[in-house]
Amino acid sequence: MQSSVLAFATDLLDEGPDAFFGNLTDRAGVGGVTLASVYHEARDVFPHNPRRVLRYLEPGAAYFQPDTAVWAGSRLRPAPSTAIGDTDPFALASAEAQARGMKLHAWTVFLHNDRLGFLHPDCAPENAFGDRHLTELCPAHPEVRAYVRTLVAEHARYGVDAIRAESLHFHGLRHGYHHERYFEQLGPVAEALLGLCFCEHCRAAAHAAGVPSDEVRERVHAEIRARLADEEAAARPCALDELADGAVAAYIDASAATVTSLAAEAAETAAALGMRLSFMDGGGPGKGWLSGIDLPALTKAVPQIETLGYAPTAAQVREKVAAFALHGVDPGALAVILRPMAQDCDGAENLAAKVAALRELGVPEVEFYHYGLMRLASMDRIGAALGH
Repeated sequence: MQSSVLAFATDLLDEGPDAFFGNLTDRAGVGGVTLASVYHEARDVFPHNPRRVLRYLEPGAAYFQPDTAVWAGSRLRPAPSTAIGDTDPFALASAEAQARGMKLHAWTVFLHNDRLGFLHPDCAPENAFGDRHLTELCPAHPEVRAYVRTLVAEHARYGVDAIRAESLHFHGLRHGYHHERYFEQLGPVAEALLGLCFCEHCRAAAHAAGVPSDEVRERVHAEIRARLADEEAAARPCALDELADGAVAAYIDASAATVTSLAAEAAETAAALGMRLSFMDGGGPGKGWLSGIDLPALTKAVPQIETLGYAPTAAQVREKVAAFALHGVDPGALAVILRPMAQDCDGAENLAAKVAALRELGVPEVEFYHYGLMRLASMDRIGAALGH
């Protein structure tokens, strides 16, 4: 079983390569490192960082040095984090990983990008009222799709083995902006409908699939208004596949086809450059329809699906993984992320049981979240679980 630990470039820079890679090999005993190359805004606590305990991450920042010639003429382009200055953490990580016989993976957040969304609102998803969701980019927009392909290709010069593609899909209404406020209960239906994108590119894609996209937008607009105006209406259950005689569900299916085709383009770009792409599904089977995640279609479009195995027991992790088979995803095409920290794990035996369950199910790859956010003792748990 292949193994890796997810980490930030700032972990590498703050600790230095000897300490950073030493912990990965000597304590965790993993065969790879999965380094964030583009990441969203965050504020995190780092238990064992020698330079700081608290760090803010910038919106949509890159943690490598983009090739300016490659991005010439592109409105959407990665901007290096101020935290890395003139250094290139990916070049450093590539050299160090190669010298130690380890694999380097790129953990890349593609479409959840506040910086690019606010700079280029026309590239962000648009709800039924014409409001833009500026914390993300729309996967149907031609410039966004070109950005994704180019960003994938940028990693090849670092000898990256795999790209862990996070946020390569729609996100819906609630996706973690600062101080989000909902003082009235919107209800699950209104929330779901407010997360649908009706930009010109999404409507064109739906129309090409035979969906009356303009009519759907009008129906969704009216349904949301009715639920915003009345508390009882907001609480009224309604199956989305019943709205507009099934046209809303057909519209969502067209959005899923947009995500699948973009994932296929990204995977093809990666494969042509000797890399593989793992699509990070986030929620697991049955939870991604509104985000455009069609697991049976995606498993044919990309070589690997990566999912979160966050659960307190090995039996629950087993259940999570086994559920994928019901959606047409073989365990051999999965990578699973585990957390060795106290939130999920009460000791080395617990983590070892989870790793053993993955092995028994035929999962070929496991990753551990997250180098900088765990205590060093949690890295020792990884080593024990892997039999290091």
